[in-house]
Amino acid sequence: MLRSISDLHGSTVHALDGDIGSVNQVYFDDESWGVRYLVVETGNWLNDRQVLVSPYSVKHTDPGSSVVHVNLSRQQVRDSPILDTHKPVSRQHEIEYLRYYSYPTYWGGPNLWGMGAYPAYDPTGVAPDSLLDEPSRPTLHTNKPQADVHLRSTGEVKGYHLKTADGGIGHVSDFIYDDTDWAIRYLVVETHDWWPGGKAVLIAIHWIDVVDWLDSTVSTALTRDVIWNSPAYDDSMPIDRHYEVMLHRFYDRHGYWSDADTGERVALE
Repeated sequence: MLRSISDLHGSTVHALDGDIGSVNQVYFDDESWGVRYLVVETGNWLNDRQVLVSPYSVKHTDPGSSVVHVNLSRQQVRDSPILDTHKPVSRQHEIEYLRYYSYPTYWGGPNLWGMGAYPAYDPTGVAPDSLLDEPSRPTLHTNKPQADVHLRSTGEVKGYHLKTADGGIGHVSDFIYDDTDWAIRYLVVETHDWWPGGKAVLIAIHWIDVVDWLDSTVSTALTRDVIWNSPAYDDSMPIDRHYEVMLHRFYDRHGYWSDADTGERVALE
């Protein structure tokens, strides 16, 4: 099911033995646009500490209920590696985190979740002997401030300007992700500030050519007129496959759900 990241914000994270806290922001990786962690504000029970929750631990989310159920105990979360919120999440911290929970790495494999397409995790299975800092898949962007930084906050990217082939048209206002594989599928772009009577539109991730993290812009080869005439996005309505097919047909593009999925989730060079 496709859902918006904004719907996750403020959601209660419920562990096996009680609430952990609420979702503050979301980290995705800038190589494949996979949601890697929920950043959870724990509140008074853990001295307002922020902790990471991986989709590996998510049992299910209930649309409309604002609750994320995770297969963790409060004690596990209490003892998890400390997150320094004043620094980017490094690969070294991720390795420490994954070792703690005995989760597999998501990098180094051919799929969104390493060797798998989904964040499937068997807690009864044998934990990996070691988690090596393997080189990740080729980076999508060449202007990273440092090679070790690969996680981005949706809060950071929200507000980035959208550049088209013939000028600016709007800014990123939200993200649409698939709650099965936790892949971000679309950026929600708000055009009201650019054109009077503007609207919100969806831009698929595989229609993006470049993300400039220094300039805070997202670029696409699409034109302003094409985007302006595209089907509007209504955040009060769920996104179903019928809408997605209509959107992709308008742009004359294959859907990520088709046989062309592998070819379309390409590096955004």
